[in-house]
Amino acid sequence: MTAKLSSPLILGIFLAASPAAAGGSPALVATYSGIISPITAEFLGDAVRKANRENFAALIIQLDTPGGLDTSMRVIVKDILNSETPVIVYVSPSGARAASAGVFITMAAQVAAMAPGTNIGAAHPVMLGGGPPSFPGKKEEKAAQQPIEEKAVNDAAAYLKSIARRRSRNEQWAEKAVTQSISIPVEEAVDKKIVDFKAENMEDLIGRLNAPPWELRIENSRLVYMEMSERQKLLATISDPNIALLLMSLGAAGLFIELYNPGLILPGIAGGISLILALYSFQTLSANYAGILLILLGFLLFFSEIFVPSFGLLTAGGVISNLLGVLMLFNKQPASGISISWSVVAGNLAGMVALTSTVAFFAYRALRKKPATGLDAMIGGEATAQTPLQPAGTVLMGGELWNALSLEGEIPLGAVVEVAEIKDLVLKVRRKS
Repeated sequence: MTAKLSSPLILGIFLAASPAAAGGSPALVATYSGIISPITAEFLGDAVRKANRENFAALIIQLDTPGGLDTSMRVIVKDILNSETPVIVYVSPSGARAASAGVFITMAAQVAAMAPGTNIGAAHPVMLGGGPPSFPGKKEEKAAQQPIEEKAVNDAAAYLKSIARRRSRNEQWAEKAVTQSISIPVEEAVDKKIVDFKAENMEDLIGRLNAPPWELRIENSRLVYMEMSERQKLLATISDPNIALLLMSLGAAGLFIELYNPGLILPGIAGGISLILALYSFQTLSANYAGILLILLGFLLFFSEIFVPSFGLLTAGGVISNLLGVLMLFNKQPASGISISWSVVAGNLAGMVALTSTVAFFAYRALRKKPATGLDAMIGGEATAQTPLQPAGTVLMGGELWNALSLEGEIPLGAVVEVAEIKDLVLKVRRKS
């Protein structure tokens, strides 16, 4: 009978025999904090490929995530499981977490470690953005969605259990993390063999990795830190749900200003770019299309208030439409980290209402303003009688002679008159009081 070798022992034998361990190759460190999105998968995938290509002794992923998208998580897990170079996931710094999608990524690593004051868990598939959207108060829809959600839960539980089995971790806890959304602190995670050990800091982590059974022989001075490219940083920034909502608001505001006052150009360009970036971000985050359309409808209602006096009804409709859109946008995903802060929503709506009110005020005032050009602009203006008006005659106005007709009987030469009406290019005037 042959004894079954544990995962750490197998990893130790592999590393002891590898050239990287013998030569003391440096380790590559990739730090990521935020939601798991396609940009995350691209960045960490690049890190795995770089570690394999350049023969690093190990790849250390310093992770802090509330979770994210199921599809992006699976891409990362596949990269880690198929990496020839050992991958270490270190949930750090203190106060960090590996929640939702972060549980799968952490448990997929050859070595999993956590800093003091960190936690891991809550891996329900709905929190990963994999569950179907539902609407409160509709029992029929909820009942119809239960089999679909149950399939998603079973699939996620089986996936995490298979990862745990491959890394010789706690399969029972892995299943509960999905089905019951449990979360535990670092000490309990070590005791239950969910992660391998607790490391106080990066130096402590390296020290433990250099000790048996891993023996990576990494020097702290030989850590190579990998950062996101400028492109990835930009895309990661705009993939934040709050930034995406602000971009959509700025885009709508810019386009509204350009449409209200054509020819400014800059607001139109800035608005168009912002709106496209926002739509890219929502698409990246798998946002609900109904939510996006409701938000856009809200902006359209705000804009309509400028041209259609509704005594605030259109503005109220815009506020309601935006709120409903936000509620639907990332349905059931607050625990995954993909959600919008209500303070951002409130500030966004307040800004749109203020902009709409300001533009509507100036538009209303412009409609009531006396025309500044043309014949209508002459009404109420002053003129000087160049001939006696008996009652017809001529007057001088704006350096031009006009035929005039008195409305108050005879007006003497040189009298100052006021234009009351214009008909057939004849000024009908009365004495200036």
